[in-house]
Amino acid sequence: MLPPNSSLNSLGRRVLLFGATGTIGQATAQALLQQGFTVTCFIRGPKEQNDVGKRSATYPFLEGTQIRFGDVTNPASLLKDGFCGEHFDVIVSCLASRTGAPKDAWKIDYQAHVNILECAKKLAVKQMILLSAICVQRPILAFQQAKLAFEKNLIDSGLNYSIVRPTAFFKSLSGQIKRVQNGKSFLLFGDGQLTACKPISDQDLGIFIASCIDDSTKHDQILPIGGPGEAITPLQQGKKIFELLGKSPKFSKVPVGLMDCIIATLSLLGWMIPACKDKAELARIGRYYATESMLVLNPLTQQYDATLTPSTGTQTLFAYYEALITGTASVDLREHSVFN
Repeated sequence: MLPPNSSLNSLGRRVLLFGATGTIGQATAQALLQQGFTVTCFIRGPKEQNDVGKRSATYPFLEGTQIRFGDVTNPASLLKDGFCGEHFDVIVSCLASRTGAPKDAWKIDYQAHVNILECAKKLAVKQMILLSAICVQRPILAFQQAKLAFEKNLIDSGLNYSIVRPTAFFKSLSGQIKRVQNGKSFLLFGDGQLTACKPISDQDLGIFIASCIDDSTKHDQILPIGGPGEAITPLQQGKKIFELLGKSPKFSKVPVGLMDCIIATLSLLGWMIPACKDKAELARIGRYYATESMLVLNPLTQQYDATLTPSTGTQTLFAYYEALITGTASVDLREHSVFN
C-alpha cells in the first residue's frame, strides 16, 4: 500500500534534506514521506551520533527518514557523511543561520549552501528546492544579502531549482501570548499598522515545498508564498489574543525612533566592543521586521501588496493562537520569547 497522498512517480525517489531539525524542516520531512519519497536527513553534529537507538529517541519527529550526521560547512564531510557517494534525485534545503548575525549568515546561508550545491553537481543531482525568505526583496541586512548571493548561485547552476520565499511564520508571531497571559500589555511598534503579513503554518509550508519537486509550474521559479486569508497587522494580532483570552485590550507603543537610537548606540560601541557589533545587527533585524511588511513588493509601486502575495494551505494564525491558548498546541519560542 502506498503512503497517503503519495504517487507512483515519487515512490522510492531519493531526497537529501538539510535543516530537518527546525520546525519547517520537520514539516517538510513529513510532507515528503507522505508523498512517497525516500528521505535522508543530514544533521549538524558528530558522526558518532549515528546510533539507531539514540537517533530514534532524540529525533522522533523524523521517524521514517534516514538520519546522517556531519558538518554542513565542510565539503569533505558533506560528501563522505551526507551524500556517501550515493545517488539522490533531489536536494531540499530548509537550512538557515540561527542568529542572522553577519558571520553566521555568510557561513550558513551562503557558504554552507555553496558547499551543498557543489557536492550536488559533482554527484549529478538534477534538482534543488531552497527555502529562502520573502524579506530578501529589500536586502539591507547581512543575512538577506547572504541568502540572495546563494539564490544567484543556484539560479546560475544549471540545476532545476525552486526558490521558496515564505511570509511570516506562526511561531514568530506568537511571542507575546505568554506576555499577555501574564497581565502585561501587547507591544506595538508605531501604531501597530506599519506592517502586515500573510502568515503560513509549518505544515502548509512543508507541503508546498514538497510539491515543488513534481509541479513543473514551480520549476526554475522564485516562489513567494503566504498562508490563507487576508493580510494581518500586529494590531489585529494583539486584539485577537486579548479576545481569545477574554481580556480588555491593553497596548504599549514603542517608537521606531527608539530602536534607531539603540542601533546607533550599539554600532558606536561595536568599534570598541566586538560583541556590540553583533547586537547592533540583531537590533537592525528587529527594526526591519517592525517596519517592513512580509508581503510581495510591487515592482511598479515599490509598495508591499497583499493582492500580489500568493496563498496556500488551510491553517490560519488565529486558529493557531486559539490552540496555543487552550493548550491543544504548544510552541518552543526560543529566540521569539524576547517579548516575555
